[in-house]
Amino acid sequence: MGASGKPLETDERIPVFQSAVKQLRDGNFDVEIPAEPLDAVGILGLELNRLAETLEQNFEETRKIQQIAEQLTSGLFLDDVLEKVFESFRTVIPYNRLGAAFLSDDKLQLTHYWGRSDAATVIIAPGYTAPMQGSSLQAVIETGKPRIINDLESYLAEHPESDSTRKVLAEGVLSSLTCPLIAHGKPIGLLFFSSFAKNTYQNVHQGVFLRLAVQLSLLVEKSRLYQQLFEVNQELLEARRILETQAMHDELTGLYNRRAIMNLLETRLSRARREGLPLSLLMIDIDFFKKINDGHGHHAGDRALRAVAARLNSCVRDYNRVGRYGGEEFLIVLDGEDAEVAEAIAERLRLSIADEALDDCGRRLHLTISVGVAMTPRVLELDPHQFIAVADQALYDAKQGGRNRVRVRRIV
Repeated sequence: MGASGKPLETDERIPVFQSAVKQLRDGNFDVEIPAEPLDAVGILGLELNRLAETLEQNFEETRKIQQIAEQLTSGLFLDDVLEKVFESFRTVIPYNRLGAAFLSDDKLQLTHYWGRSDAATVIIAPGYTAPMQGSSLQAVIETGKPRIINDLESYLAEHPESDSTRKVLAEGVLSSLTCPLIAHGKPIGLLFFSSFAKNTYQNVHQGVFLRLAVQLSLLVEKSRLYQQLFEVNQELLEARRILETQAMHDELTGLYNRRAIMNLLETRLSRARREGLPLSLLMIDIDFFKKINDGHGHHAGDRALRAVAARLNSCVRDYNRVGRYGGEEFLIVLDGEDAEVAEAIAERLRLSIADEALDDCGRRLHLTISVGVAMTPRVLELDPHQFIAVADQALYDAKQGGRNRVRVRRIV
């Protein structure tokens, strides 16, 4: 219509059409193109209006797809990428459930890896595996094209052998869009978009996925590889930690072994010397241990060692360390405030052993310990072996005094 409300003449409409086409070319899709009178030129106007609507829809779809792509690339681990897929794809594909499954290396098995659903109960859980041979999913993998099933109830009636269809129906799913993931020309798995309503999916949804398929498949594959490398690295770190723990700890008692407790003593000596701190060392021996081995057997002796080790370890602060020095002898390094009250700590340890008998397979074994304490208010030039020698002499005093007692030697 012109300004007067009358239909424009043909020669008047052509410049309007030209202006509209220029605006469309420049990305302005909000144009109004006259279609009256509905002659050949008017029909062209109608088609231009439809073109403007289509271009606007395509532009909006492209913008959303670009946003999705940007969001996906911010994920590093596979679960992060799939979570972002679940959150972002809703703007271009409708679904209530999204699942990801991956092919085995030989392409014979498909295993459900990840899924999110609006359903209250999820039946197909991670780890669910189905054979590919004879499966209708094989065609999706082979053709590389998404598949739409808009009535899963009818599909199950025609394919009663489909266990996965039966399970998703039980979750409330009624239609599905199954999309292949193909990276570097090789199939790696499938994405399952599912809706609680029938007739949800159209060809346009297939097209939307295909526009993102290559980028998404490569991103999924990259994140899978990264996650596998990360998990392998974590396993190696854990194995290293276990080896380091084993190298530092006594296999029988779980305490520091001789080398580790000696290294700790040397470290604490250096710090005490540098900072002018007190330091104490407890050397502990199980009284008459040989009688336990001779009278009850070495297994009973091992159980006694473990029991004493556990009690000693539970009676000192976390930052103090207990070590098995050898045989039935133990060392405990005390520094700071604990070093100043080492004799009281040693007495507490002695009582913890003496006051509670060991229940050994129905037998009551009464154990005691002798404790030698080496104390110094200020470390000078002592090395670990000299410090241990002083504690050992104090232990000898305790044994000579009748055992089951604490003796102290102070280094001034």
